[in-house]
Amino acid sequence: MEKLFFTKNVTNGIQVAHARGILVEMCYREKIPLHELTPNEIKLAITGNGAADKPSMQKMIQLLLKMDHFPKQDDAADAIGVALASGHMNIFQIK
Repeated sequence: MEKLFFTKNVTNGIQVAHARGILVEMCYREKIPLHELTPNEIKLAITGNGAADKPSMQKMIQLLLKMDHFPKQDDAADAIGVALASGHMNIFQIK
């Protein structure tokens, strides 16, 4: 999961915090390990540059997944980035 960072848009930040709370509770209840990555850790794992911009992230994810197009929704793009970074950093151990 991406670590929550302070946002200028407080309304959006509150909604994200609520969703995160639900996910954290579900992981705890189901005994699913939960690891958090900062945006810089995600960017570093995907592009090799912790300060990469969004277009660089999108292009690298598109190349890694051999996608014809990149998802237009920022949330979908961010989720793909978190998943790829998590796998790349060997955070999840599949048994």
